[in-house]
Amino acid sequence: MMGTGTTGHGPNGPWDARDGRDTTGRLLRAATGSGARLIAEAATLVQGWAVLADPIAGAVYSAPAAAAADGVHAAAAPHDHPYSVQLPAAGAVLVLAPAPATPAEHTGHVAATTAALLEVRGQRAAELRGEQMRLHTTLLRLLLAGHADAVVDALGGGAHTHVTVYRLTGEDTPAAHQVLWRAVRPTLTPHADACTLLGRLDGELVVAEVHRGSDDGRILRLVSRVCERHGLLAGMAGPLPLAEMSTAYCDAAAARHSATPAHRIVPADAIGAPRLAPLLPAAPYARWAAAVLRPLDPAQQHLLLVWLRTGSKPSAAEALGLSAGTVRARIREAARLLDADLEDATVRAHLLLALRAPAPADSDAAADSDSAADAASGSGSGSGSGSDEAALRNAGEARLEALPGGILDTGAVRAWAGGLVDGLEPRLRIALTCWLRHHARTAPAATELHVHRTTLTTWLHQCADHLAQNLADATVRAEIHLALRITRCGRDAPADLPRRGGRTYRRA
Repeated sequence: MMGTGTTGHGPNGPWDARDGRDTTGRLLRAATGSGARLIAEAATLVQGWAVLADPIAGAVYSAPAAAAADGVHAAAAPHDHPYSVQLPAAGAVLVLAPAPATPAEHTGHVAATTAALLEVRGQRAAELRGEQMRLHTTLLRLLLAGHADAVVDALGGGAHTHVTVYRLTGEDTPAAHQVLWRAVRPTLTPHADACTLLGRLDGELVVAEVHRGSDDGRILRLVSRVCERHGLLAGMAGPLPLAEMSTAYCDAAAARHSATPAHRIVPADAIGAPRLAPLLPAAPYARWAAAVLRPLDPAQQHLLLVWLRTGSKPSAAEALGLSAGTVRARIREAARLLDADLEDATVRAHLLLALRAPAPADSDAAADSDSAADAASGSGSGSGSGSDEAALRNAGEARLEALPGGILDTGAVRAWAGGLVDGLEPRLRIALTCWLRHHARTAPAATELHVHRTTLTTWLHQCADHLAQNLADATVRAEIHLALRITRCGRDAPADLPRRGGRTYRRA
């Protein structure tokens, strides 16, 4: 009787048709179980190791598990592994490394049969994939509609509490969907630690990882590889509670507007927290922000934040799933409540700072600890209550047009601003200031500067190279606008633009 791990022939003995039938039968029985069992049986039959390697997911199946890295390397560089056998199978590569004593005919038969069975399994999975994809899309729409409890029930219970959302766009989105589906191998198995939902909504690919508060980064790595391979741009948001799925969905779209071919996937928290905010004195900053935002409810604040992150009303409408007219109307209402001109670049920059300010309670705790230290030293007696009363008196006077007095006059803030924009040539500084004042619109800025649009575009590229900043990012533009105001010595006015004569440097 043959034992496990034998092939029915001696190390160097003949290999006949009976051996082939026995081998095929064992592989067929394994294939009816799972792909992992099929790969494990193939490894046993060749008395070595077997790996199914995917170019995106890496090792899909590996037997033993320790052979995964070798299998992936062999699939990528077959010339470095002449002892192994590689065959395409189900969109991946089957790699077999037989024992030295295993006959080549037997190894070839195992490889060909295993690859064929993997193709059959792949075709069967493709037949079911359409229905599964429609189910995933339905679950995504339920999450966006606020039916998180129904989705959790469909996933098998109440263990899932948080979600991480990715939104991908690009010309090759359909192909990327198929590749990512095969790489992720999504399952709705009840009581799993995490479930990944993939669907195409309104022409873009949406990936939602539903989990228990944290993830291992596997989906992020797969999305990054797919973006690089298919030239997609992606935004990521989360983890957030399942009830805030719509917020994560909007934030992911806002983050995607900051993605570039050099940085194809951008997390929402990378664009949502300006670098200037942590440098501002916490207590007056937080109190001012709470005062100016008091007329707005959380939904209005979130809409304004998405608008300021994306940089335009149509982009905000796309991210929020609203019509552009609805977004314009709600922004006009917010401007009325704030009693501010939201078309002013400085007001917008201040509003972004206000929306990202720390909670007043947190800043007050820090201020209280400082006051206690002052009181213990005898230098701050009675100053704490007086400052609180002054803050209460001035709360109704806080406006977006002006930050609290002295908040931008600290050494840390001036050092930040100087480090960001110092060294710009006068013409570049004036052009950049004018362009930012026109909300990154080149045509009206070029008209005011009396230069050709092509000239201004060239200058802006030079500014981006000098500053080492992504001027397509609305948050970056807001910070640069404030830095230019903080470091301004003259007027930075178009009339002061150095002229050299010629068609592209006409005087007004």
